[in-house]
Amino acid sequence: MSIRTLLGAAAGAALAVTLAAPAQAADYKDEYKVSTVVPAPFPWGIAAEEWAKLVAERTDGRITMKVYPGAQLVAGEQTKEFTALRRGAIDMAVGSTINWSPQMVEMNLFALPFLMPDYAALDALTGGPVGERLFEIVRENGVEPLAWAENGFREVTNSKHPIETPADLDGLKMRVVGSPLFQDTFTALGANPVQMSWADAKPALTTGAVDGQENPLTIYTIAKMHEIGQSYVTTWHYVADPLIFGVSHKVWETFTPEDKEIVRQAAIDAGAVGIAAARKGLTDDDTALIEEIEGYGVTVTDLTEAQRQAFVDATREVYDAWTDKIGADLVEMAEESIANR
Repeated sequence: MSIRTLLGAAAGAALAVTLAAPAQAADYKDEYKVSTVVPAPFPWGIAAEEWAKLVAERTDGRITMKVYPGAQLVAGEQTKEFTALRRGAIDMAVGSTINWSPQMVEMNLFALPFLMPDYAALDALTGGPVGERLFEIVRENGVEPLAWAENGFREVTNSKHPIETPADLDGLKMRVVGSPLFQDTFTALGANPVQMSWADAKPALTTGAVDGQENPLTIYTIAKMHEIGQSYVTTWHYVADPLIFGVSHKVWETFTPEDKEIVRQAAIDAGAVGIAAARKGLTDDDTALIEEIEGYGVTVTDLTEAQRQAFVDATREVYDAWTDKIGADLVEMAEESIANR
């Protein structure tokens, strides 16, 4: 065999290997930016970091993701995250349904006051037809949804006194996220809601510019909010804050089918890690986080069914008004899923 023939055979073999290998596509980026609001050790940040780690491991470094917490990719304006993601200004995100609700009104479902009484109810929504429908809506809006994670049930805290009845909120200045539904809910309860980003919330609580706030207890403990006067906690499970792993369609369509599956499964696995972190110490068989909070000298109020019902009644008009905005069919589907959990 001549040298020319040997060289030709070698070149052909090399080409075959190149075509067969899952090599990085020419238009893959050196780094994919992932937006979140809070970093690890918050469960939100844990989920995002786990996603990036798993993708890097499973693609042998062909896809590199870097997490940018603090909503820094949108200059701290967390409610603008989805718009940036949809336009491709952000590659990926682990985003809050609350923060994405200005662009997709259906995401307000999880913020309907007192819709979900427990984790089983939340799982019935994210793991059932409601979750499937919401993913369809996200996809229709230019983002590929991959999996769910969790920021947790949002509980109420303040620096003044225990909150056991709606009257206890009367006149309190309460920091809320930038969502009209949260404004309506706290107004109905007699409070004075003040919208501000998370970046602005802690300084405002420290100075007493606002009296209280609502957030998952993992946020409360990791941010050491007991040290800034938030001495009263009420576990009322009034709304939950599921998170969605999303990829801009502009990025998603550049991935090979094999890499799409890797990125999606990594998100599912990371979501499970994040959910476990969000619920740790907050379940019926594990109350360690509640006990930790009480150990700081904080008063923790766990509402009775009758007490919780008073809050349900006080916010019913808000629930009904927002049902019309979100979509009665979707809300009915959610109520049925919870009833059958």
